[in-house]
Amino acid sequence: MKKAFWNILKVSPAVALTLLAGNSAFAGEVNGKVTSVAELSQDSNNLGQVTSVSQFSDVQPTDWAFQALQSLVERYGCAAGYPNGTFRGNRALSRYEFAAGLNSCLDRVNELIATATADLVTKQDLATLQRLQEEYRNELATIRGQVDALEARTGELEANQFSTTTKLAGEAIFSLSQAFGDTVAFADKTPTNANNPPRNTKLDSNTTFSNRVRLSLNSSFTGTDQLQTRLQGRNIVGNEGITGTNMTRLGYDGDDKNTVTIDKLNYAFNLTDKVRVKIDATGAELNENVNVFNPDFRSSGTGALSRYGRFSPIYRLANDGAGITVNVTPNDKLALSAAYFATGSNNAANPVAGNGLFDGNNTIFGQLALKPNKAINLGLTYAHAYQGSGFNLFGDTGSNVANNPFTNDVSQAVAGRNLNATRIESNNYGLAVSFQPNAKITLGGSVGYTTASTLQAALPASAEMWYWAASLGIKDFGKEGNTLGLIFGRSPKVTGAKLNGQSVINNIKDTGLESGTSYHIEGLYKVKLSDNILVTPGLIVILNPENNNRNLNEYVGTLRTTFTF
Repeated sequence: MKKAFWNILKVSPAVALTLLAGNSAFAGEVNGKVTSVAELSQDSNNLGQVTSVSQFSDVQPTDWAFQALQSLVERYGCAAGYPNGTFRGNRALSRYEFAAGLNSCLDRVNELIATATADLVTKQDLATLQRLQEEYRNELATIRGQVDALEARTGELEANQFSTTTKLAGEAIFSLSQAFGDTVAFADKTPTNANNPPRNTKLDSNTTFSNRVRLSLNSSFTGTDQLQTRLQGRNIVGNEGITGTNMTRLGYDGDDKNTVTIDKLNYAFNLTDKVRVKIDATGAELNENVNVFNPDFRSSGTGALSRYGRFSPIYRLANDGAGITVNVTPNDKLALSAAYFATGSNNAANPVAGNGLFDGNNTIFGQLALKPNKAINLGLTYAHAYQGSGFNLFGDTGSNVANNPFTNDVSQAVAGRNLNATRIESNNYGLAVSFQPNAKITLGGSVGYTTASTLQAALPASAEMWYWAASLGIKDFGKEGNTLGLIFGRSPKVTGAKLNGQSVINNIKDTGLESGTSYHIEGLYKVKLSDNILVTPGLIVILNPENNNRNLNEYVGTLRTTFTF
């Protein structure tokens, strides 16, 4: 191994100078490409041997030392440079660079002596080398010390590396948060469920300090594929149990009592240069597989603080299941995405209850992404979803009625009896756009429309929902690396409903359900303390929670600190 490192010095005096920075992640540049130490050592034969110092166009042959080294290089072929014969630009040769070339010649002469070919080395050349050593002894000592240190550090890394195919990536969130307001939100005028607290119940909450930790093992076997195994532990309780509405949920909540689980397992690979396939065995999420056109706010760890603010609810139609996603990019202006996701895919029992890969709850998804220029990114999305149990149209965003417009409470209030719906399907349409007039400002917007219906001929029912959102992200606001974010929108709301072909939306509103319009307002400021630490304070405001104008406004104040490693 030591020999390999001295060979690095032979590559070029300019390369050796970079070693003096003492950086174990040393890199050089060959033909405009950044090259690692390992790559340089492996590909040194490709650099080409330069056997004359005068070929280095940016070296100044002004003193005896240059002429002496020139003679040695030409006699023994003991220095190598870049193919274009320059030292990275037109500049004079420094003493350290010169010493690196001298060191190569010393090494070459030592090899000749060691192989019993010392007769090739003249006494005059040995005397010249001795004089050059004395002249540049300090620089030579520095170079050799740096290489020895680099060798030791690299050896330690090789001996203790986790895997040659797997890298570890981690994220830890510390969340300080509190929901507050006057009263708990209700969907209707007068709750009929005896388990519900009475109306005008005071919203009683405490400040919480909780966490979420994720460790991802990312393995690659071909260089273009990736096997992801993600471990997660968290104890961030959702706000819906406190406020009475999912509209106040955080974008990174979830409570497993800090039990570590495998929450994601997937494998992605390139089918061709333009087709990439991702297979999810568990923990599948559409928002992680396709473009959601909200670059500043999509991430749960570094994006919006709220669940609704991250991206359009159409991307929550498939969560925590298995499936396959195919992304096709024929050129830089067009992208096509298609996916099939299933929940309960590992359970073959009772397909009506939502189990099985094809007979249970599933979503068929398609998206067309257009990028006519660098500033505009546009997406057209369609998804068809079937649910045989646990009806939840929007993944717990929007009002409770919008997520399940066929609950027994709704049907009892409208039809006077329960629908007892067991199977429903929905067609979902979405439009999203991201506009970046410059590198620091991003404007985003999305709108969605959903129709849902029961699959029961005895009592057919249908509903339609609308939702939209707009966002503004300003990078380097106040300080380089910081981002100011503003989000405003209306989460899913039932705007139409039919029973036996007759409109019943007014009947629904008469009960207080969906009688008003909720608005989501969010402000946040992402403060970049370092490349690995991001602090995000923010405030979420929900006007008329649960789409009921009888409900008082609710608020969520949050300070999220995200560590990445």
